[in-house]
Amino acid sequence: MFDFAWSEIALIGVVALVAIGPKDMPVAIRTVAGMVKKARKMASEFQTHVDQMVKDADLGDLKNQINDIRNFDIKSTLENAVDPDGTLRDTFNGNPLDAASGTSGTATAAAAPRWEPPAKGPPAFIPPEITEPPVPPAFIPPDAVRR
Repeated sequence: MFDFAWSEIALIGVVALVAIGPKDMPVAIRTVAGMVKKARKMASEFQTHVDQMVKDADLGDLKNQINDIRNFDIKSTLENAVDPDGTLRDTFNGNPLDAASGTSGTATAAAAPRWEPPAKGPPAFIPPEITEPPVPPAFIPPDAVRR
């Protein structure tokens, strides 16, 4: 836990022997051992209480909910909400004339009327500034010329 090497433990023991003395050394060792036992007991008791709280709180349900959120497929959920029968998807994936006539397949599509663009011709409205070029002025004063 503290990552002590044997040489460090031996050094601590020698310093303790010199500082405490050989007469009181067994009492000091028992005291340190008792404190280590109490610390281990408290850590074990804390872990037991935490495990009991987890069990009481039933965090298994929370874990299942988190897994459901992770595995949520938003694309298919939205697709099912917007287009439950799949007609929009078929419209965009297939021929729009087939979807409009209610038929599918190439055999009946040939018999269906085809849409043709309108005949080319002049547009209904042409703005005058496009059709007629502007009339140049008859006289340009010399001070109006930009260089």
